[in-house]
Amino acid sequence: MYLLPYDKGVIIRYTQKQIDKFNRQKYITELEKISKNLFRMFRDVNISAQKFMVKFEELKKNFDKRVVVHLDSEYHQQLKDYIVRLYLQTCLAEEFSDKDFNDIRELEMSNLNRLQKLKNSASYKKDKHKSKHQDTDWG
Repeated sequence: MYLLPYDKGVIIRYTQKQIDKFNRQKYITELEKISKNLFRMFRDVNISAQKFMVKFEELKKNFDKRVVVHLDSEYHQQLKDYIVRLYLQTCLAEEFSDKDFNDIRELEMSNLNRLQKLKNSASYKKDKHKSKHQDTDWG
């Protein structure tokens, strides 16, 4: 058990499991925050490659500060891989111009949509519930 100081002399106790869960939630939230910002930037026609790189580097820097956690979900694993790949392709590229940014804009929005569909697919396909309602007569 870990003790964390709190205002007015009160000590809050957290277990390692609670701390791990907190770090996991923050890590996943940061991943999803990056994806939402990326989609917003790709959709905005007024954003330049320079503005994109500045914002993406800031988001990635904040993400890199997080404690790395194991990701069980296929969606989160692919999202992390996507962010790393895009960061290498854009921010770490020797030259990334407005033309390059406009060339990849549609493709990357499609990739982000594909990832969103992967996330949403889990909420529609619950096999354990399908069998219960399959033979039910609604008439």
